[in-house]
This record gives sequence, C-alpha cells and structure tokens, in this order.
Amino acid sequence: MNDQPQISRSDSNNNAAAPAFAEPGVPHIRTLNVPGLQALYVKEVRRFFKVQLQTIWAPAVTTLLFLVIFTVALGGAGRKVIGVPFADFIAPGLIMMAMLQNSFANSSFSLLVGKIQGTIVDYLMPPLGVGELVTALIGAAVTRAILVGFALWLAMLLWPGVHVGPDHLWAVALFGVLGAMMLGFLGLVTSVWAEKFDHAAAVTNFVVTPLALLSGTFYSVDRLAPWFQGVAHANPVYYAIMGFRFGFIGTVDSTISHPVLTAALVLVATNIVLGVITYRLLVSGWKLKA
Repeated sequence: MNDQPQISRSDSNNNAAAPAFAEPGVPHIRTLNVPGLQALYVKEVRRFFKVQLQTIWAPAVTTLLFLVIFTVALGGAGRKVIGVPFADFIAPGLIMMAMLQNSFANSSFSLLVGKIQGTIVDYLMPPLGVGELVTALIGAAVTRAILVGFALWLAMLLWPGVHVGPDHLWAVALFGVLGAMMLGFLGLVTSVWAEKFDHAAAVTNFVVTPLALLSGTFYSVDRLAPWFQGVAHANPVYYAIMGFRFGFIGTVDSTISHPVLTAALVLVATNIVLGVITYRLLVSGWKLKA
C-alpha cells in the first residue's frame, strides 16, 4: 500500500497557478520605475512646500533686501555696469544666487535628516534604482530653486527702477536649470558625507556662500585684477550667473571667446562630474548602509 499522500488534480492546478517569486537580489522592475520616481519627487516637493514661508518666501525677501541695499548704496547717480544700469545688472545675479543656495539647501537636507532620524531606510528600501533616486531628489531641488527664483523675479518686476524682463528666455531657463542641478548634486554629496547638521552648515558657509559671493554677483569680473579674473573663471558658479544674467540683459562681463557657449559647456561638464560622483557614492552605500 502506498503511504505517500495523494495530490489531487485541483491541488496541482493551484500550485501551478501560484506566483513565482524572483530569487533574492533579482529585480522585478527591469525598466524605469516611473510611479516610484514620481512618488518620491512629490514627497520631496511637499516636504519643503509645507513650510513654504521658510523655504520659498523668506529667501526671496532676504535676497530682495540685498537688492535694496546695494542699489541705494552703489546704484546712485545713474551708475552703469557693462552698459546697463547697476540695478539691472545686479538683479539677475541675485536671483541666480538665491536659486543656487536653495537648491543646495534642499538636496543636502534630504538624506541627512533621514540618517539623523533613522528613517534613511525610507529612501533605500523602496524599489527604486540609484538613478531614479537621484533624479527625484535633484528634480525636487531644482523645483524649489525655480519657485524661489520666480517669487524673487515677481518681487523685482514690481520694484521701481529695476527692469528684469528677459531678453533671451532660453538662456534664463538653460542656465537656471543647469546651475540648480549643479548645486543639487553638491548638496546630495554633502548629505551623504555629513553626519550631523553642523557638517552641512560648514559646507554652506565655507564652500557654497564664497562660491556665490565671489562669482560676479555684485560686480563685473572684467574690472578685477588679472589674477583674480583667473580665480573667477575657475569658479563654476560664475558661469551659471554669467549665462543667467545674459538671458536678462543680453550682454556678458567676460573677455573669453564665445562666453555663453563656454559657460554652458562648463556647467554641463561640471554636472556630469558631480552626477557621476553622486551616483558612485550612493551605489557604494558609503555612510548610508551598515
């Protein structure tokens, strides 16, 4: 007599219809996870938009005060820089500076707060590739930069004596996005390296702020000493501000050949380098995974 349990036809059919799970480590989603990418992007945008008074309007008001102070102190008597009124020269640089700083602030906060609060698994466990994770976080940083820039542009548009009507809208959009992406990548690298908020603040104070202030935001680089012009030309933020300003006033403060094209190529190359570094750090799991 056969003691083996008999398997009915219905049981065998049920077993055949059972879903087959992939081996551990084998991804089910082999294409771009668009819903997951959108979910993370929306989550990051909602995070800073819930406190928009602090993340959007406060930076716009602070930067507007720079415009008021510098135009009152230095813009009198019809002063012009590279052929345009001083207020018109300084306004695009201030908008770009605010966009860069807020893009960095947004991306540098994302992973760092997860590491400090112990919620970093919310970024690492979902079925998202490293490229999708980077795209969502950089997209949110660029979105915040655009919102800050738009709010500041509206305020300057209504400010007397300042003309911020764009001459080349394509340049405004191109250099605004490239510059925000550049500081967004730098913010992600900072959030991976930093272990507490003091580390991120140190990068802001000793790297981001000097790069922004020494990039021709408040002055024309062609008026500097030759050696300091070389320092400015080595600063990638200078090219972001120069190209962005060109979009508004139609001229640049540079003696290099093909300045707008050169600025675009420098920013693209810088973004590629920072993007590769960011990708490699996240793939390695350095300071993110046990």
